[in-house]
Amino acid sequence: MSNDNESDEIPVNVVTENKDDEPKKESESLETVQENFSELLDAEKQKTSECEEKLKHILADFQNLTRKTQSDIQNGVNAKVDEFLLDFLKIYDDFIRARDVFSENKINTEGLDSILKNMDSLLKKYNVTAIDALGEIFDPNHHEAISVITDPDLDDNTITKEIRKGYISQNRVIRTTLVEISKKDDN
Repeated sequence: MSNDNESDEIPVNVVTENKDDEPKKESESLETVQENFSELLDAEKQKTSECEEKLKHILADFQNLTRKTQSDIQNGVNAKVDEFLLDFLKIYDDFIRARDVFSENKINTEGLDSILKNMDSLLKKYNVTAIDALGEIFDPNHHEAISVITDPDLDDNTITKEIRKGYISQNRVIRTTLVEISKKDDN
């Protein structure tokens, strides 16, 4: 009962290509793929270059921010330390004045001398040094002139008297020295 028209096979039409066209199409296809890869590679190289430039700028900005932050922190700490030192120096000056008054009145100053010695040690420990001014030429960065005397024997702006001691800490002037300076002539 088999019928030739009722076969389980599916008919397939086979188309054969000319063998001369195959290498041509293959090489054209390979060239197209290479061009596409080359274009993609160039695009990725460009993106990578742009990302590297952005990264360099971001890194430079970060380094600048880090430096500025460290500088701001250091300046803030220095300002507080300087403020404390100024308050401490006022008390130190009071102790020196008290010792001088007691000495003038021939009162025992051993206790004050001991306290001042400890204060001097503390100042030295934290690199706070007095500004030596007497006999020096006036420097507005270190001195503040509050009076002028006429003395023809001295050069102009020679410091003749220290009225209040000045101090330097960490290469910064904490307090200027109040001084009297000389002037050669009134003319």
